[in-house]
Amino acid sequence: MPLRLHHIYHIFLMDMKQRNICTLKINTMKNKAIILNSRPEGKPKLSDFKFINEEIPEITNGEILLKIKYVSVDPYLRGRMSDAESYVKPFELKKVISSGVVAEVIESKTEKYKAGDFVSGLLEWKEYQQSDGNGLLKIDKKIAPLSAYLGILGMTGLTAFFGLTEIGVPKKGETIVVSGAAGAVGSIVGQIGKISGCRVVGIAGTDKKVEMLKSKFGFDDAINYKTTKNIQKDIAAVCPNGVDIYFDNVGGIISDGVHANINRLARIIVCGAISGYNDTSLKTGPRAEYFLIKKSALMQGFIVSNYADKFPEGIKQLAQWLKEGKLIYTETIAEGFDAIPQSFIDLFDGKNKGKMIVKI
Repeated sequence: MPLRLHHIYHIFLMDMKQRNICTLKINTMKNKAIILNSRPEGKPKLSDFKFINEEIPEITNGEILLKIKYVSVDPYLRGRMSDAESYVKPFELKKVISSGVVAEVIESKTEKYKAGDFVSGLLEWKEYQQSDGNGLLKIDKKIAPLSAYLGILGMTGLTAFFGLTEIGVPKKGETIVVSGAAGAVGSIVGQIGKISGCRVVGIAGTDKKVEMLKSKFGFDDAINYKTTKNIQKDIAAVCPNGVDIYFDNVGGIISDGVHANINRLARIIVCGAISGYNDTSLKTGPRAEYFLIKKSALMQGFIVSNYADKFPEGIKQLAQWLKEGKLIYTETIAEGFDAIPQSFIDLFDGKNKGKMIVKI
């Protein structure tokens, strides 16, 4: 064989050998996943989750292979862990859990995506998974960090935006109270309230978070609900003109205190009720009906998917405010796939500032 052909043949063999090694490595790698091992009773425990190993899937025509980069853990997932009727189907026992995820395309057999693209969407808690691309949004890390698409430019930001603007309809000079204000949604609600020209008061669980709301996010005032002796009186003190809009992320006795301070034609936006998500039975307490009737007030619950047809305009507006420096955001980022369950549990102890995300 001539020297030149021999050299080319040698390079070809080395390339094929390297490809085989890479293929063998991928095929023998374990694909770690997290299943719902048992339905939580009260606050979730680590034993409610279980790590399993699966094979990395092989994709067919029209599919992509994804490797997850960031995972969103959110309070609403607690409801899906209970076998009860809700606005979304509960998780199945012994099946893989899903939530908002940012993933990288590492192999593609469709013209819609190419290797190296990044997408966000509702995906499983698996290191690798295949998809046909339906329901996924291609995202651009040049516009914002990838994690932002799970927060301020994702479900979190859209929840704050549509809840406040569509139901609250803020008017300049009104007073907005936000519970769970140091959380992912609450901190954005407060900033949109300020952009709308309102006075904004936040409710959080530590003095450090109270200070952060005022110094970082521009809230006019804030209350530490864990140290207050009378939440109703403290709200009245920091809202001398009453409450026109209440963005409720927590429910419970905090909301009871706000309801007692609402103005005529107030709007109460019910986004979450984390204070009761781990309760094993419904608690009784003051009823809102008296205040709603007395003040001719509106109280409306919602989920962000109600506004799915408006998502593009919501993302556009949030991105514009972000670019202009009118919006900032805070993330609590845990590291590693194994950290997902504990990070979710930490939400119920208030260990997050802003959006809780796990970086894989």
